[in-house]
Amino acid sequence: MLEPVGVRRGSGPARGGTSVAFRVAAAQIKPRKAEVEHNLRRVGDVFAQATDMDPCPDVLVFPETVLSGYFLEGGVRDVAESRERVFEALQRQYEARGRPDSALDVVLGFYELRDGRYYNAALYATLVRGDAGGAVPCIRHVHHKFYPPTYGVFDEKRFVARGRALEAFDTRFGRAALLICEDVWHSITAAIVALKGAQVLYVISASPGRDFGGQVVGNLARWRLLLPGLAEEHSVFVVYSGLVGFEGGKGFTGTSRVIDPWGRVLAEGPDTEECLIAATVDLDEVAIARASSPLLADLEATLGDLVLELDAVARKPYRT
Repeated sequence: MLEPVGVRRGSGPARGGTSVAFRVAAAQIKPRKAEVEHNLRRVGDVFAQATDMDPCPDVLVFPETVLSGYFLEGGVRDVAESRERVFEALQRQYEARGRPDSALDVVLGFYELRDGRYYNAALYATLVRGDAGGAVPCIRHVHHKFYPPTYGVFDEKRFVARGRALEAFDTRFGRAALLICEDVWHSITAAIVALKGAQVLYVISASPGRDFGGQVVGNLARWRLLLPGLAEEHSVFVVYSGLVGFEGGKGFTGTSRVIDPWGRVLAEGPDTEECLIAATVDLDEVAIARASSPLLADLEATLGDLVLELDAVARKPYRT
């Protein structure tokens, strides 16, 4: 059972007029390395726990590589699955342990085998149990990590291909985008998906603690600056789910959180413990924030000039 954090009881998500408000939860989990079946059952445990939440989450987010663990190196080929098989396994878990006659949107990280290549992937899918008012189980989007890190403790590019696209997509709860860990350490990725209409960024990570020289662990300090900054600059909700646990002596720093379009933290998990955090996302706040601070509109207005500048930089020969 995950420790609930920020789980409010007694009232459902507000809905009125044309607005969309929904409950989102982020599960902070310690997977067992390379034990996919065990980790799928843990995901099913969280489905069961979510049925007891009041209100129940509409969207449930799991961390990067939650089905296998992160530092697998050549073991990626042993655990990688197609998106269809992962979706079918999740649907079976939800049919067995989810809330009767309901639908749940999930975000989840896994290693994918696709078109002869391995990828670090994030999936957004709708799961259904029984009569869910017309909701249809489906895969809505899969994102391949755009920036697989290969420095310091990281060695991803030796074992996975990098993604080649940054997309926004429609869900039952507004237009969204998926980004994985280092993807958001480059602010241009969030800018692109926000320009493509994303109102909610789902960010999943397996971020090992590093840079221990200061008062706060270096990567934790960076995440605490990055995520509110992205939310405020592009006036989007950011839902972040971080892996916890240890692999090969490396400890992952969870600190899952939900952040509103003003950069305010609505819910936050601890650094190293498993937990389940929850908050309400009201998409009306996106429009209000963008009207109050039109940075995204300003970016859109200058996009043509920026493209010319970027094209000039891309064409410039490399100089030492």
